[in-house]
Amino acid sequence: MHAPPVPSLLIILIFLISFCAAADGTQLIVVNNCRETIWPGILGNAGHDTPSDGGFRLTFGQQVILNLPERWSGRIWARQGCCFDGDGKGSCQTGDCAGQLHCAGAGGAPPATLVEMTLGTSTNAKHYYDVSLVDGFNVPVSMIPVGVGVGCGVAACEEDLNACCPKNLAVICQGKVVGCKSACLATKDPKNCCTGEFAERKSCKPSTISHLFKVICPRAYSYPYDESTGLKSCRAPRYVITFCPPN
Repeated sequence: MHAPPVPSLLIILIFLISFCAAADGTQLIVVNNCRETIWPGILGNAGHDTPSDGGFRLTFGQQVILNLPERWSGRIWARQGCCFDGDGKGSCQTGDCAGQLHCAGAGGAPPATLVEMTLGTSTNAKHYYDVSLVDGFNVPVSMIPVGVGVGCGVAACEEDLNACCPKNLAVICQGKVVGCKSACLATKDPKNCCTGEFAERKSCKPSTISHLFKVICPRAYSYPYDESTGLKSCRAPRYVITFCPPN
C-alpha cells in the first residue's frame, strides 16, 4: 500500500495554500499519496453538515481543500477499489457507504481507518482529532497541523497493517488483503467491543489485536479507551490529511 512520497511540486502547492486562511473555520487539505485512486468519504456527526456531499474521487497526487465551519465534528476515511456508474452508484472493496459515490450522510462500512475530529474555534478553542483503528484498518493515514499551532500533536497510522493482519481478521479481495478487522468487528464479543458489562474504562481492556495495532501504530486509537495516547489536540488554522503518508 505504501507509495513514493508526494511529488515535490504538490508539497510546495500545499504549503502555499496553507497560508491562505479559511474564513471563520478550519481548513483541511486532503491528499492522496497512494499508488491507486481512492474515494474519501466524509460524515458529519449528528447536528453537523456533511461537506462535498459526503465523498469524492481522488487520484494519486491529487489534493482537495475542505473549509469546515467552527465547531464542526465528524470523520473522514478512504474508500478503495470503487466502481461507480454515471449516476454515482456502485460499490467499494473497503469503506463503502451504501453503494454511493456521495455518501450523503451514510457511514463507511468497516474495516476502515478513520480520521475523527471535533473542531473548536479559529481564535481560542482547541481542535481534538485522532486516527482510529477501533473499526479496523484499510489504508494508512495521518493528520498533521500546518502553520502556527499550540499544543499540537500528530495523529497517524503510517504503516500498512494489512501486511501483518492475522488470517482470521483479513478481508481479502481478488487474492489481496485489502482490510484488517478489529477484534470487536470480527468477534462481536462485548469484551472486545467495550459494551455491556465491559462498557466502563475499568472493565474494558485492549485485546491482543489492539496491542498489535498499538505497537505498529502508536499514534492511533487502538481501542475505545485509548485517548491517553490516541487523542491529539491543537489550535492550528489548517491540517493536512494524507492517505498513504511517507514514513
